[in-house]
This record gives sequence, structure tokens and C-alpha cells, in this order.
Amino acid sequence: MPSAKSARVSLRKKIRNQPLKTKAKSLISKTRNLIEQGDLEGAENMSKLAVTALDKAAQKGSLHKNNVSRRKSRLHSALNKAKN
Repeated sequence: MPSAKSARVSLRKKIRNQPLKTKAKSLISKTRNLIEQGDLEGAENMSKLAVTALDKAAQKGSLHKNNVSRRKSRLHSALNKAKN
């Protein structure tokens, strides 16, 4: 069982980080859905929002910068593949 202090700190970090992670995840999945549907213009706009959300999550420390970089790369790869 963790100490009371570490439990409080963990809860505080979760409350701060969870919305950032959730927003990034939902924008990524919306972008992927738009790519699958063939709406490339909408997907491109949504991917810009997703990249911004990912960068903010990395800046605030909720996601690691390499994790964010990998996610952005995969998202751009999927978008470029759909364009061609």
C-alpha cells in the first residue's frame, strides 16, 4: 500500500494529465476515422488539431516527447498514404 502522500500526489498528477491525454487520443482517432472515410481535407484539419494537442501534452509532461513524436509520425504517414 502506498503512503498517503504518494497516493495524493498520484491522484493530483492523474487529474492534471488525464484531460490532455484524452483530448489527444480522441483527436487522433477522429483523424483516423476521417482518413478511412476518405475525407482527406477534414482529416488534414483534424490532424493539425491532434498535433497541437500532442505537443501540449508533451510540453506539460503528460506524454513523453518521443511518444508524441512517434504518434505524430504515424498519423502523418497514414495521411500521406491516403493522399497517394
